[in-house]
Amino acid sequence: MKNKQRVPTTGGQSLTQNPFDQLSSTGLPVGPADDVSKPASSLPSPTAAPRKNRGRVDVIRQTAHRGGKTVTVVKNFVGIGLPEKEKLAKAMQKACGTGGTVKDGQIEIQGDKRTEVAHILTEAGFRPVFAGG
Repeated sequence: MKNKQRVPTTGGQSLTQNPFDQLSSTGLPVGPADDVSKPASSLPSPTAAPRKNRGRVDVIRQTAHRGGKTVTVVKNFVGIGLPEKEKLAKAMQKACGTGGTVKDGQIEIQGDKRTEVAHILTEAGFRPVFAGG
């Protein structure tokens, strides 16, 4: 049998060396001062920007010509290019936990995921309408 060296677990050297200890803020410009006189509600919030209406899109559930499988189709996009449709499709796939694609200018998501898709479209500024059956 070989004699293995054991690693001490008593603490030994301290791991408290901080590489940023030697840095100083001398010579750096002063940051903006917080104005305490204004209430927080009067300050503009970056997330409170008004939503822009990007138009109506139809959310349809289809089973025809798909071997009995249900597919959620989003179509009738106006003023949106292929890269943005692919980005939306990716977000929908991730939220629904299913596959999907962009085909013939419309987004197809596997399964009946109309409510999840409508939620994502609403967040993106579209007005989803459930069309068809």
